[in-house]
Amino acid sequence: MRLAALVAGIALCAAPGASAAQPRSWPRAFRSCDALLTHARTQALRIARAGGVPVRPAPGVPFPVPSTGPRTPQSSGPEAAPAAGADSPDHSTTNVQEKGVDEPDLVKTDGKHVFALAGGKLRAIDVRGAAPQVVDSLKLDGNATELLLSGDRLVVFESGYAYATGAPLIADFVPGPDPGSKIVEIDVSDPSHMRVVRTLDLDGDYLSARLTGTTARVVVASYPKPIPLAGGGTDLQRRRTGIRRSRLKTWVPSYKVTNASGGAARHSLVRCNATRKPAVFSGLGMLTVLTIDLSKSIVPVDSDGLLTDARTVYASPSSLYVAAERWFDPQPLGDQAPPPPGTTTIHRFDTRDSDHTTFQASGNVKGHVLNQWSLSEYRGYLRVATTEEPQWWGGSQASQSQSYVTVLQDDGNVLSRIGEASGLGRGERIYAVRFIEDRGYVVTFRQVDPLYVLDLSEPADPTVEGELKVTGYSAYLHPIGNDLLLGVGQDATDQGRLNGTQLSVFDVSDPTKPARLQQHAIGSGSNSEAEADHHAFLWWPAASLAVIPLQIWSSKDGSDQFTGAIGFHAGAKGIDEVGRVTHPHSDPYAPPIRRALVVGDRLFTISDLGIRSSRLDTLGDVAFAAFE
Repeated sequence: MRLAALVAGIALCAAPGASAAQPRSWPRAFRSCDALLTHARTQALRIARAGGVPVRPAPGVPFPVPSTGPRTPQSSGPEAAPAAGADSPDHSTTNVQEKGVDEPDLVKTDGKHVFALAGGKLRAIDVRGAAPQVVDSLKLDGNATELLLSGDRLVVFESGYAYATGAPLIADFVPGPDPGSKIVEIDVSDPSHMRVVRTLDLDGDYLSARLTGTTARVVVASYPKPIPLAGGGTDLQRRRTGIRRSRLKTWVPSYKVTNASGGAARHSLVRCNATRKPAVFSGLGMLTVLTIDLSKSIVPVDSDGLLTDARTVYASPSSLYVAAERWFDPQPLGDQAPPPPGTTTIHRFDTRDSDHTTFQASGNVKGHVLNQWSLSEYRGYLRVATTEEPQWWGGSQASQSQSYVTVLQDDGNVLSRIGEASGLGRGERIYAVRFIEDRGYVVTFRQVDPLYVLDLSEPADPTVEGELKVTGYSAYLHPIGNDLLLGVGQDATDQGRLNGTQLSVFDVSDPTKPARLQQHAIGSGSNSEAEADHHAFLWWPAASLAVIPLQIWSSKDGSDQFTGAIGFHAGAKGIDEVGRVTHPHSDPYAPPIRRALVVGDRLFTISDLGIRSSRLDTLGDVAFAAFE
């Protein structure tokens, strides 16, 4: 394994109670490779002298990253390409956050063929006939997790395993397995004969990607290569000797391009003079943004690096934002003191040029983001929802945690805080966020579910206009027209005990008096992937139809267990079940349905078992094609 950013968090993190002060200056680019190497060696030696022990973060527990430290309000940039992230009249696409910005997912379609990752294979399915037909499949070598589709090119992302293991790296920097990731370019001009064109083997972990037009931005988090002990003396002396002898390739990640004939070439993932160091040391991990023109190939046409951690990715049609969190080194969970309030550092990259990505600004906000929905750019301002208590914390609170919505403005390379609404959900944490134009909707939960409605029309003065308290919570909010929000989450008792998946329809036409018009509880022991991953949620406006995958485990004898997908008509007048879809199986622990999409008058559902075609009006069965 690689070093998890050579964390200097023990010695270099802020003191307890430190505020999210703005950085003194913005990240500066290195003038040469020698300057980068000198910086890396110097900081690594400082860590060694302080007794710092690099560790790999445990699953879901980001490691400490000291905050770093600048955009005037502007239009949202050029009109986004119409293809990405927008449903066509005859077929649905991936459920994404921003129109015109496509997101990677397990399944992609052009309305004629469906491409799906299932059971370790990539499948191409013809959905033009009466029954779906699997026309080709490719066995994939690695941990393939996501797809992007651009014209006749399909891009497969295979993630590394660095975050999955959570295993510590001992202070002697002993090498371990390489957690590198892979990007695979596949020609799907003839879906019945899919062909691998080339692959990119990356030094680092694939984090996420976004597609605007034919330009993909891929975010990679890399770590220094293991440094063996060298020379004589004590372990500390040998460690320091190893650091002094380290070469540039120890600190700067690379990638290898392999074409279909087997020819390969290795290149640096980012140039030294395109790499920046934050004003405050943020570790020696490398955040890299690759710019890829998919009309040509997956070989990057541009890359930008920043010596920092990378956690959460959000993109608008004109910007890419990457957020990283800072707090004290999380000790092994147990009877420890609660962590001090944390800070999230946000970096903005300008993506208006299709061939280049340009670092633009950095700034800090108090607290921790939940996911990509915690960020939203509108009319040149960035809105960020955070909670003081980190998501991974399950212990007691030193004081009542609260949540914030902060508005940031680019003031010439610094993302400056110009407005803040605080005091949301005291003693609770954020479970869902949705920003829609100049409104914000925030759900917090511990025992009850307050839904806060915020007025963001005055960026310097964001205010809470209304609050609704109901039992349970919504983990995902989706607009369904006419000032209505559909929430997918969990029902709960008055004491906060979860009862299973529920759907809720909220009326937010009067922001001062939000109301829950409808509630539909699925049943005890139920859960849906849509609660954690918005890509699993389908909303087809033409039929007011919501489809979510569901698993129900509510009885000991299994008489009412269910694994499949359920469709609902949802609106102000009710939430009515339309029908249920299952895939043929005899095992109660069968693979769940993962995705649903619409093509014409049919609903298609995909699992590792196969793809089923159903009537869109009743969800009645049409045909099933098994994945061999």
